[in-house]
Amino acid sequence: MKKKKSNFTSRAIVNKEFDWLLVLFVIAAAAIGIVIIYSATRSYGTNSNVIVQSAAGCIGIVAMLLLCFFDYEQFGNVIKYIYLFAVFILIVVLFFGTAGDWGARSWIRFGSIGLQPAELAKLCFVITFSWHLSKVGDRVNKPAILLGLLIHIAVLVGLILLEPDMGSAMVFVFMFACMLFIAKLSYKYILAVIGLGVASMPLIYKYVLSEYQQQRINVFINPDIDPLGRGYNVIQSKIAVGSGQMWGKGFLQGTQNQMGYLPTKSTDFIFSVFSEEFGFVGAVIIVCLLFLIVFRCFKAAKKADNTFGRYICTGIGAMFLFHVFENVGMCIGLMPVTGIPLPFISYGGTSLVTNMAAIGLVLSVTYHNKPRTRVDVY
Repeated sequence: MKKKKSNFTSRAIVNKEFDWLLVLFVIAAAAIGIVIIYSATRSYGTNSNVIVQSAAGCIGIVAMLLLCFFDYEQFGNVIKYIYLFAVFILIVVLFFGTAGDWGARSWIRFGSIGLQPAELAKLCFVITFSWHLSKVGDRVNKPAILLGLLIHIAVLVGLILLEPDMGSAMVFVFMFACMLFIAKLSYKYILAVIGLGVASMPLIYKYVLSEYQQQRINVFINPDIDPLGRGYNVIQSKIAVGSGQMWGKGFLQGTQNQMGYLPTKSTDFIFSVFSEEFGFVGAVIIVCLLFLIVFRCFKAAKKADNTFGRYICTGIGAMFLFHVFENVGMCIGLMPVTGIPLPFISYGGTSLVTNMAAIGLVLSVTYHNKPRTRVDVY
C-alpha cells in the first residue's frame, strides 16, 4: 500500500504553532512587575498588593492558556453578546461604580476586590470590531459602512467618557485607528480626520473639556505652575527617573520611592520606581521587553490566515503600544498624566488578567493557523 502523499511540503508552516517566546516575554514582564510592586509598597507595611498581583498573575496565565487552545473563530457565533456585555458593564459602572485615583467612576467594588470594566471592554471591543471589519472586507471606504464602524466604537467610548475616563477612551481610539489603517482605510479619510482634529483642538479645549481636564493640560505643558498641586506628581516622577542615572540606586534603595515622595507609585508611576532603582539601563531593558511583546503581536497579525485573526492581533498590539508610550511618556513628562497603567508591570488585578487574556487571543490566532507555505506567509 502506497503511503498517502501530504498536501504540504516540508517547507510548509505546521498547524498548531505555539509562540513560546511571547509567553516567556509576558511571564518575565509580570514577574518583574511583582518584584517592583514589592519595592513600591514596602513602605506600606503590608504585602497585600504583592499577594493580589501574584494571584492575578496565576489566574491570568490560566486564562491565557485557555484562550490559546480555544479556537478564536468561534467568537463569531456570539459576537453580539460580547458587544452587549461590554455595553452592559460600562453602564453598570456609571450607576454603581466607585472613583479611582483620578476621580473617574471606573471601578466596581466587591468588598476588597475591585473590577475595572473598561479593561474588559477593551478586549470585547477588539474581538467585536475585528469581526465587524472582517465582515466589511473591501467595503470599508463606503460612507455607510464607515458610519457603522464609527457607531460601533462611539457607543463604548461615549460610555467611558461619561465616567469620565479620558485615558481609556484614548486607548480605544488608538486601537480603532490602527485597525482601520490595516483594513486599508482611504488616506482621504485619514487626512480629513487629522486636519479636523487639529483644527478643532482649541474649541475642544474651551468648550468640551472640563476645568479639571483643562488644568491637566496646563500642568502637562508647565508642571511648575502648580508644583505642590496637580504638577506635583510629574515633578516627583521626573526627579525619581533622573536620580537613577545610568545604573540606578539599587533594589529597595530609591529615595523618592521609599521615602514616600512619589505618588501612586505602584500603579501609574511604577516606571519611575523601576528607573530610580535600576537606572537608565534597567529602564531600557524593561521598555525593550514590552516592545518585544508588541512586536510578537504584530508578527502574529502578519502570519494570521484570515482577516479576523489579523485584526485581533493588530488591535491587541496597538493597545499595548499605546499603554507603553503613554505610561512611560507621562512618567518622564512627555505625555499628559492620564492614569494609564504600564502593561504587566503596574499593580492591578483586572489589568493583568485582561492583558494576559489578550495575549491568549494572540496565541490562539497563531495556534489555529492553517498550514501554509512560507511563500504564502512572507
